[in-house]
Amino acid sequence: MNALKIAATGMAAQQTRVDVISNNIANMSTTAYAPRTAQFADLLYQQYLPPGALSSENGTVVPAGIQLGMGVRTTSVSIELTQGALRETGGQLDLAIEGNGFFEITLPSGESAFTRDGKFNRSPEGQMVTADGFPLADNIVIPNDARQVAISTDGTVSAFFDGQAQPQQLASITMTVFANTKGLEALGGNLFRETAASGTPITSAPGTDGVGLMRQGFLEESGVDVVEEISELIEAQRGYELNSKVITAADEMLAATTRIR
Repeated sequence: MNALKIAATGMAAQQTRVDVISNNIANMSTTAYAPRTAQFADLLYQQYLPPGALSSENGTVVPAGIQLGMGVRTTSVSIELTQGALRETGGQLDLAIEGNGFFEITLPSGESAFTRDGKFNRSPEGQMVTADGFPLADNIVIPNDARQVAISTDGTVSAFFDGQAQPQQLASITMTVFANTKGLEALGGNLFRETAASGTPITSAPGTDGVGLMRQGFLEESGVDVVEEISELIEAQRGYELNSKVITAADEMLAATTRIR
């Protein structure tokens, strides 16, 4: 009897689904968090009688056959990159991306990472850095005597100084897109890294080549739909319970077999 093994794969699949849902709910308040979705596929089939096989010497073809599945497996846990709502903060270095794109960050190792979390701060040297202190790859430095910073939708960074009526342009912030964003590797801390599946990063100015715009004074909220996640959680819980009932039924059937005299 394969029911025990098949139901066990079903319980494992639903447990994976619950793990993914719990992580989404835990990040319901994380800035620019992209929810994850678990994907599943059926396992190999035992071909007791393949469809199209001959059933007699006269060449009669079996229309359906006998194929018994062996359960389910997890194929992927993919990122659902949906646009989160923009929340106004008023912070001069708070940036939200409206549309496609990522900010490119330089890690301490010199490697590039990518994020949609636009909660930036100033380092002691005046660099724009993330909450973990990682600088933007564009190396944006804001002078200490700048009294106000303005960042336009196309990424142009300007600063206002005392005694000057017009702002002084400092630099520009670029954004990066990928051919397959679902192929990015999640590093934690709202950071991603390119992989062979994501393709090479394409860097452009905001508002060009399919790249979104920047919104100063806003942050992108988490893309988690709590109502949908709770619905998914209930469904996964019911699936887990049903698979456990299959194991109980199969166990009772085997026990009945051993009692036959």
